[in-house]
Amino acid sequence: MSFLPKQHNITLNSLSTLRRFATLTAKSFPDDLTPAKYDELAAAAGSSGDFDALRDVLNKRVQDGFFNTKRTFSFITNTNFSPSLIENLVKTLSQLNHGITRSSALNSLVTRLCKLRRVDDALRVIDSLARDDICCPKVITFYPVLSHLTRENSFDQARRVVDFMDRLGVRLDLTAHNMFLMAHCFAKDLDAAAGVLRRMEEEGFGADARTFDALVMGACRVGKVEGAMVLLRRMVDDGVPILYSTHMYVIGALLKMKCYEHAVRYVRGYGEKKDEMLNAELFGCLASKLVNLKRVEDAMLVLEEMNQRSLPMGYKLRNFYKENVGSDK
Repeated sequence: MSFLPKQHNITLNSLSTLRRFATLTAKSFPDDLTPAKYDELAAAAGSSGDFDALRDVLNKRVQDGFFNTKRTFSFITNTNFSPSLIENLVKTLSQLNHGITRSSALNSLVTRLCKLRRVDDALRVIDSLARDDICCPKVITFYPVLSHLTRENSFDQARRVVDFMDRLGVRLDLTAHNMFLMAHCFAKDLDAAAGVLRRMEEEGFGADARTFDALVMGACRVGKVEGAMVLLRRMVDDGVPILYSTHMYVIGALLKMKCYEHAVRYVRGYGEKKDEMLNAELFGCLASKLVNLKRVEDAMLVLEEMNQRSLPMGYKLRNFYKENVGSDK
């Protein structure tokens, strides 16, 4: 059965290369293969239904020190998806070399299925390969599943996945906890977010930049900017780096509350740090937002400071500054 969909546009040259590789031993592969070329070979093998060739490609790429990428299983689409395709892929992965070769392929396959919103199929693949210890999943295997479900606010299903992980002996790590935390904060459910924090504390996890990013975002979404500022001060005291997105949450909340002067002072305060790239991003972003809000005087105040600091401006901001410098607007 052929799994070659029209939209993949596999060239005759690629198929010719695939047929040649399918007849070679692993030692006969060329020496100039790259991750991108391996992805092309995997796509050609999977699309043509040559799973023996796909097995050889997946084995050889790890032997060459190349992990699988999000494009390794790009030949799987909603158009050509079928239960038989998944069965063949599970069989192929079970025939791969033990260890990192199998786990890398499993993680890549799960990522692709979740990209196609086929979470149940991804879980079936994990369950099939976990049987008889064919391939023991790690917490990273479940990242795409948990990310998809929490982003969709499918918390009941996400908790069932956590129960499934427990049965396999896989525990949530800090990254996975942060996925739940971010989703609850985005949904403005601070009680649920507090519950996640309690579980993290019980399990001995400390807060990292992503944890604070979620908490600051949650505080800003419910209008508690002062609480967000308290969190930022704690980050500074604890030496936790502040993510760019964290700054954006605060700036956005201040502008939404029409606290324009506070937004300028906020950017100026963090602009005193020795990170010129961050300074340019913060000042430029605030100036652009103020221009869009038609706050010309406030925008010019920010742009004048950028000019004095010799911070780069985008084309539109530079033109706006030239047009308004020296005016009484």
